[in-house]
Amino acid sequence: MVVLNKIYTKTGDDGTTALGSGERRPKNDLRIEAYGTVDETNAVVGLVRLHTADGAPEVDSVLGRIQNDLFDLGADLATPETDQDLGYEPLRITDAQVKALEEAIDGLNGELKPLRSFVLPGGSPAAAHLHLARTVSRRAERLMVELSAREKINPAAVRYMNRLSDYFFVASRHLNDKGAKDVLWVPGQNR
Repeated sequence: MVVLNKIYTKTGDDGTTALGSGERRPKNDLRIEAYGTVDETNAVVGLVRLHTADGAPEVDSVLGRIQNDLFDLGADLATPETDQDLGYEPLRITDAQVKALEEAIDGLNGELKPLRSFVLPGGSPAAAHLHLARTVSRRAERLMVELSAREKINPAAVRYMNRLSDYFFVASRHLNDKGAKDVLWVPGQNR
């Protein structure tokens, strides 16, 4: 159970932060960068939901689930995999969470025509914010992949982030009138 009765502790004033295991690391540690960027992704999803709450309930519902999953993912990354007994079972992203994203992608993508060009971020406000969420989630994924080359991390967590950027892309097209209002790239248009 999380209890937040005091927001500042001053323990990070030396430039370190505590992981779920109790270990302290510098705030610019790759693990901290990875879960910090997952948190940044979650904040952008909050911006998207300002545009989906009333007009796109099916997407908004999935985005609400994603926000919760992103907290799970942050907890997963904040607790390094170790043989040490932590006194509790660490929260980990599961294959079921990855599968739920895949099903959401398939459901929306089935309504879209195939693309013949790359899509520029834009169209509707919701779609533009989804593209921002997509790019931030891809940065988080890159950091997680880099971290996985140095330390053991949950492979399902990396798969989740990979699918998440795909969901954001497909959802952006869906919210752009099922692709009809996508802004398409025109190669060399301004030469």
